[in-house]
Amino acid sequence: MVSTKSISLFSGAMGLDLGLIQAGIDIQIGQDFEPSCIETMRVNGHPGILGDIRKLSSGDLLSAVGMKPGEPFLICGGPPCQPFSTAGKRLGINDPRGSLFLDFVRMIEEIRPRFFVMENVKGLMSSPLKDSKGQDTKKKVLDVILEEFNSLGYKTVYGVLDAVNYGVPQFRERFLLVGSRDNEPIFLPVPTHFHIHQNEAYRWRTLKWAIQDLEDSCGECAEFSGSRLKYLRMVPEGGNWKSLPPVILKEAMGGAYASGGGKVGFYRRLAYSQPSPTVVTSPVQKATMMCHPRQDRPLSVAEYARLQQFPDDWIFTGTTAEKYRQIGNAVPVGLAKAIGEMLIAVAEGQAEIVVKRTRGTGVHEKIQNAIQMGGHG
Repeated sequence: MVSTKSISLFSGAMGLDLGLIQAGIDIQIGQDFEPSCIETMRVNGHPGILGDIRKLSSGDLLSAVGMKPGEPFLICGGPPCQPFSTAGKRLGINDPRGSLFLDFVRMIEEIRPRFFVMENVKGLMSSPLKDSKGQDTKKKVLDVILEEFNSLGYKTVYGVLDAVNYGVPQFRERFLLVGSRDNEPIFLPVPTHFHIHQNEAYRWRTLKWAIQDLEDSCGECAEFSGSRLKYLRMVPEGGNWKSLPPVILKEAMGGAYASGGGKVGFYRRLAYSQPSPTVVTSPVQKATMMCHPRQDRPLSVAEYARLQQFPDDWIFTGTTAEKYRQIGNAVPVGLAKAIGEMLIAVAEGQAEIVVKRTRGTGVHEKIQNAIQMGGHG
């Protein structure tokens, strides 16, 4: 039996960790800069190191788990790269080597885990590298990131995965980079759920599937302001600002009325019959509203947690706003589990059935090609 003792960095509320644990990976310890995140880890029985990763040494982490360099199965985490987010203005940064990403690389270099997993916003894939004057260079940020890991001798695969394809009841695209120290045949996890499928168990999961039983006992919940509720009450299930009467659109939208973009999150009321839009860090912000399909309120903390697939008994600590932020920043548990299952299968040499016959397998090749677009070996 392979040892799976692992270390988590930038752990947040442990969405990534929980999925990996469900897959059979032993997360020994987490780390985060936010006290509320560390308290969430600890109150749920998981050890966590509170502190700025820039001030932590690899020895601090290794001694905390009683391991030596080269022994950990995995280091995982999502170094913050907010400038790459497509939710707002995409400003980028001059060089990811000047960000916390460099400390994630440092830990990989010094600890030498068998595998690493780095997740981030999908905008990282296409963000241009800027020079000291803020001008675009001919390189992309991703090029620099891959160069850093290549210099450590790690084989990598990467791409953008949508959590809805892994049984998560929301559309949520995330960048995933997986590395192997020993040149093992890693790959991006193959989808398990589909838009169309003859078996209900393998179709996309909807908002109704996830939260309907919480409708009348939602628990802790933020509130919309009176002015926003005024307009939300006019929006039908599945609608948004475009559903408002034309004569009040300018008044309702304010300065955003003349702005470009789809503005799909303005006065958005969710639809039970579809997967949820991406869960954001606050359900009440004007541009990213997450209004309940049939009630005049935002999704509650418990409903948010369901969409990210946290266990119902998982305790979130801090203020209501901090709880929403912890959940909104998390990796969905179902997606994380698929990543962990891939790593376990590769480590045990069981990821592939080797056959001579290839006739009739075209559909599987199409699926694999779809998720490997942008892959790098």
